[in-house]
Amino acid sequence: MLLHVVARGKIARSPEGDLVERYAKRITWPLRLTELPDSGGRMPDLATPSRTVLLDERGRDLPSEELAAVLGRWRDDGVRETRFLIGAADGHSDTERRGADLLLAFGKATWPHLMARAMLLEQLYRATAILAGHPYHRAG
Repeated sequence: MLLHVVARGKIARSPEGDLVERYAKRITWPLRLTELPDSGGRMPDLATPSRTVLLDERGRDLPSEELAAVLGRWRDDGVRETRFLIGAADGHSDTERRGADLLLAFGKATWPHLMARAMLLEQLYRATAILAGHPYHRAG
């Protein structure tokens, strides 16, 4: 299953960008990173069947094991792509929220978009490591 992270804004050269790159290299599942301008821009075509996850402050705060279980179940059900959307400063619209398969939050705190991107990549690496039985989850 392709893990596709679509984020508004450019991460460029930054400590957060270094973290994104570090975890992207570790993920063994197919991974695609797409950056869109802060507004506008064309959303890439979506493989089917697919799932959409919005990073949203109103979302569920899932333990890493539960996120891994969700991804594993979707993969095993034949989902070809799971798209993770990180919105612009104003977040996502109500329509986008209603259309998502999962709203995901990283706690109740508000995180800068670049940090949220780095945290998402780490959690995707952790989830895939859990599913592979790799010791990172407990050693990390």
